[in-house]
Parts: sequence; structure tokens; C-alpha cells
Amino acid sequence: MNEITTFEDFNLNNSLRNALSDMELTIPTAIQSKSFAPIMSGKDVVGIAQTGTGKTYAYLLPLMRLWKYTKSPFPQTIIVVPTRELVVQVEEALKTLTEYLSVEIVSAYGGTNMRWQKVNIHAGADVVIGTPGRLIDLMLDGVLKTKKVKHLVLDEVDEMLNLGFRTQLYTLLDFMPQKRQNLMFSATMIPEVEVIINEFTNHYDRIEAAPSGAPLENIEQGLYRIENFNSKANLLELLFSKDESMSKVLVFAGTKKLADALYARMSPIYPEKCGVIHSSKSQNNRFDAVNKFQAGEYRFLIATDIIARGLDITMMTHVINFDLPDNSEKYIHRIGRTGRAEQKGIALSFVSTDEEENLGNIEALMNKKVQPITLPEGLELSDELIDLEKEIVFVPFNNHKMREFVPSGEAFHDKKKKNTKVNHVVTHAALMKEKYNKPKTRSRRKNKK
Repeated sequence: MNEITTFEDFNLNNSLRNALSDMELTIPTAIQSKSFAPIMSGKDVVGIAQTGTGKTYAYLLPLMRLWKYTKSPFPQTIIVVPTRELVVQVEEALKTLTEYLSVEIVSAYGGTNMRWQKVNIHAGADVVIGTPGRLIDLMLDGVLKTKKVKHLVLDEVDEMLNLGFRTQLYTLLDFMPQKRQNLMFSATMIPEVEVIINEFTNHYDRIEAAPSGAPLENIEQGLYRIENFNSKANLLELLFSKDESMSKVLVFAGTKKLADALYARMSPIYPEKCGVIHSSKSQNNRFDAVNKFQAGEYRFLIATDIIARGLDITMMTHVINFDLPDNSEKYIHRIGRTGRAEQKGIALSFVSTDEEENLGNIEALMNKKVQPITLPEGLELSDELIDLEKEIVFVPFNNHKMREFVPSGEAFHDKKKKNTKVNHVVTHAALMKEKYNKPKTRSRRKNKK
């Protein structure tokens, strides 16, 4: 069997070929070459591919080749992704690919008014792209009908599990028709992912563009061993001041509060050159930050793992792990934001003593050591901890119930006289006698004759 080397070897129609020509795409990636024929044949497919390997078009190309015009208003394909940003990314890719086709596309995600999403779906949709929660809401409302669904795509399955969407995925499965094609893509094949896949299908072709957990070869990795927030922030500032090649940098923080704290530290130094994005930000704020970062207005963007899968930024020079993730697979997704489309990328990690165990797990997953880098001269190290780093003393809410019971003993003083009274029936005559020290009698007038 001859190896496919160009898109001309695919069984594509002229509409798709023209769209690829407009995008100046001629050579498919490994995952695109390997997955096209199995998907076209109607098989269930599980694809293992890192971010930046073109897996979005790996399933969109064959699906659009299989798509046929119909007067039915119900969707033929449902694509499920973990984040709002990824919904927008897949929608834009699909619109570009179907420039010469009459495919109706509707996106659905939380954080926005559901009314217009209902209107668009009710008007008719061929492909619906959405996050699990919002898709379920539309199905429960009876707006999104699934009886005509032929293809179900689960993109970034491992990230959906990390975000706690397991129950929603099972609910989506209940809404789907039994006869359908399942396409599932993930950057890592962890046991939890295999459990979900086996719930959706028992017979599938497994396609790997690279071993599970392997980073892209064109990403140069390095680490600085450094403690606490202030020292890491000083290092970040020093690197930006000395290295002009760091022109488009994605900085990952461990939590939303740490991301906000780092932004508060760096924004006065680089006014209007840095942004922050995480799940607590409004949808408009998130899209605005991504657009400014893409356009080059922001030199660096501080983010949490919520958008590790939802960003497709071109020419990203560096990824910096300000904090190492507690999950090894997340590291692969983070650094995969750079070094895309055959470009070179650099991934740097700031590793504290408490994160050494996480580093070991990451190196074990990659089967590769991350090379340490000597701290640059002129770096100011700090021993001062910020409030988020200080140890928090946990006091249980019901702590009073756990105290040892000690009897209090007898009271140390006599009760007041008024508190010694005993309730009993007292006649009026007895009260009067007590008051006047003699019986009280009514005066009787004698009738005078």
C-alpha cells in the first residue's frame, strides 16, 4: 500500500480541495493520513495525537467528505469539546473547510445566553459543536434532536475527564442513537480514558501519531529550580528583560488566585502587554484576552489549565510553567501550545522543592529527562512568602463537637430568691394573709332597721 503524501491522494471532492488550497495546505500530518481511510469506511476510531498535530482536520476532513445535503433540520454530526475556547476554534476551522459547501454549523457553550443557540438549532443545523453541559441542556429542552445523528466526535477526551465531565458524557451517550459512528481523540491514553471509550464502543481502530504522552520533538524543554512565588516572579521579569525572543509567551499558573496574583505583580511592569485568563473571567473577557494575545498586543498571557486545550495561537515562542501541574498529562498539553505546525518552540518550568515529585512523574510519562538550567546572574531571590503560599491552619466547622466533655460540677453560688420559686396554686386569701399578716375579710354593712 502506497503511503499518502499529499491531500491529492485523499478521496476529496472539489469543494474541500479548493478550501485546502485557499489555506495553502498540501501535505497531511501523520494523524490526518492514518485516520482518513478508517473514518471514511465508517469504523469507530480512537486517535492518540498531541496538540499541534492537526487532529482537528483529521476528523473534520473525512466527516465533511461523508456529509450529504439533506432537507432534515436535525444535525448529522455532534462534536463535543471540553472548553468554550475550543468550541470557537473548531467552529472556525470547520467554517474555513466548508467555504464551498452549504453546511449549517451551530456552536453551543455556557456563559452566554442560550436563547440564540436554541433559535439557531431550531432553524436547522448539520453540525453542532458544544461543551457537554450546554449540549445536555439543549437536549433536555427538546431543542436539540439527536435521532438523525450519524457521527459523534469526542475531542480531548482526557481533558473532559480532568474537568469532571464523566457524568455528562454518560448522559450524552443516553441521548444518542444506537447506530452511529464514534470518533474519539485524546493526547494521552490513561486508564480513565479507556473506561470511557469502552462505554461508547467495543470495536474500534486505534490510531497513534506518536506514543501516548510523548511531547513534540521540536519543543526544547528546560527547567529552573527555584522556590516561592516572589523568586519565580523575579525570574520571569528577568527573563523578559534579557530575552527579546520571548515575544509571544503563555505562562501557566497553578490556580486562578495565583494567576491573578501574578498578573497583579507583572501588569504594572508591562502595562497593556500582559493579560490573564481563567474560568472565573467573563466570556467576553476571555475572548478579548485571546484575541489580543493572537494579534500580538499582549507579549504574554497568564492562564490556568482550563485553556490548555482551547488555544490555537500561531507563532507562540515559549510556554512557561510558573507552577508545575499536579497531573503529568497536563504538562504535555501545556507545552503542546508551542512548537506547532513544524515550528520550533521552547518550554520552561519553574520547579520548587515541593514540585519535585510532580517533575518525576512528568519525566516518567515522557520517558525523558528535562534538563536543568543555571539561574541567571542578577536574579534576586526572596524568602518572603505571599499569603497564598502560607500554611493555612484548618479548623473544622464542627470542631466544638470534637472537644472532650468535662463536667462543670455544681454552681459556685446560690440561686437568687426569685429563681427558687416553685409553681403551685396559691389562693387569693393566702396572698392577702401573707401581705397584711392577717386574714383579709370583706366589710359587711349591717342592715339598719
